[in-house]
Amino acid sequence: MSADDREVHVLMVTAAMQGQLNPMLRFAKRLVSNGVHVTLATTELARQRMLKHNTLSSQNTTIQLEFFSDGLSLEFDREKNFELFVESLRTKASRNLSYLVSNLTKNNNFSCMIVNGFMPWWVDVAADHGIPAAMLWNQASAIYSIYYHYFKHPNLFPDLENPNGIVELPGMPLLKIEDLPSFIFPTENACMTKLVSEFVQYLDKVKWVLGVSVYELEKNIVNSMASLTPILSIGPLVSPFLLGKEETVPFKVDMWTAEDYCIEWLDNQLPSSVFYVSFGSMKVLSQKQMDNIATGLKKSNKPFLWVAKPPEKGCEMKAGELPSWFLEEKEGIGLVVKWCSQEKVLMHQAVACFMTHCGWSSTLETVVAGVPVIAYPEWTDQLTNAKLLTDVFKVGVRIRNGEDGVASAEDVERRIVEVIDGPGAVEIKKRAMELKEAAKEAMEVGGSSEHNFNQFIDEIARKPCHTESTHDV
Repeated sequence: MSADDREVHVLMVTAAMQGQLNPMLRFAKRLVSNGVHVTLATTELARQRMLKHNTLSSQNTTIQLEFFSDGLSLEFDREKNFELFVESLRTKASRNLSYLVSNLTKNNNFSCMIVNGFMPWWVDVAADHGIPAAMLWNQASAIYSIYYHYFKHPNLFPDLENPNGIVELPGMPLLKIEDLPSFIFPTENACMTKLVSEFVQYLDKVKWVLGVSVYELEKNIVNSMASLTPILSIGPLVSPFLLGKEETVPFKVDMWTAEDYCIEWLDNQLPSSVFYVSFGSMKVLSQKQMDNIATGLKKSNKPFLWVAKPPEKGCEMKAGELPSWFLEEKEGIGLVVKWCSQEKVLMHQAVACFMTHCGWSSTLETVVAGVPVIAYPEWTDQLTNAKLLTDVFKVGVRIRNGEDGVASAEDVERRIVEVIDGPGAVEIKKRAMELKEAAKEAMEVGGSSEHNFNQFIDEIARKPCHTESTHDV
């Protein structure tokens, strides 16, 4: 399917945050590959730290880049002052984006504006300029359903402070309180709870909600939303490399430099022998967590690759350090790096299992790579993703925290052995390979994601576009 003959031009908008920008870049490349003209607008921080040019090009794929201010200086610490950052995105960035759109629409007739689901206020900018709006939802469809029902039908949820409470939602397994995303809890960050609430409110203003997940992974959940506010599964939005395709120029932002010598190390390991450990770009492990994981790894006697990213400079959270005895004894058994190319690691034949924090990007990547998991979630959507991985997808096991809020070394060791050598290990690996094939097939001609993607292009191609702003800029 191609949009070449219809001059379909899409404006995509997101803030300069790695976890938000990468799904947009992946989707932008896919749109351009199907004849859609794409302009990607993001905040100035990306120009300075991530994207160095005004276009991104790979073979016949070209994406025009535009930048607008989020209202804060480049030196402002957005992580440390997150509430101020979000408020600036809501107000100042919205105004600056509107100025940019006014200039862009002088020479472009946009068929659609696609905004990130966690910046929902920019839907108003699209409406002010007469552009149909879509949201890209870069978490699980399960999280989409939970947020929708929590803010639209709160009677479905029990007292969230009761640890024994059970939530029953359409299309989903029974959820314990510990399985729910932390942003809906009254004790959680009020800024994020408000943001999620705004996202749900803005769903009434958009024509399309596009999910980065795979229909076959969350079929019952997606079907249950069809009569409410449907979500079109167009994923997995992951590196083509994970889908067995070549990617000559990666359309991905990575704020840290990968230590690729770890791939050479993996080349010297036996097939399906290495235990891969990584907790993403944001999680900071405490000293007790570091100690217990290190002890569990040692006792399991399995080769391992551990990505132990140091906290960002100025981070207020006290980070744990690798025990000195562990650093001395790991030689010949394992390798510790600060960062790696996760796609290359997951696709390496030496990797047997992945201990993950269960961020949705890592969750999708490990499913597409067909790698069994040990889920070690902590907050936000990771808790629900762990439930999906272990009880719905059935591709791994979950580590449980003890009374002190930290998983014991014994549980770490037990789960490693269980998922690699335990009685259910063969079935877990088989199931992981089945989902890998299902994810790949969804992206092929006739697949569910390809069908939804084509449906979206057809619909925006037929939409009348207006470029006159309804307010003075």
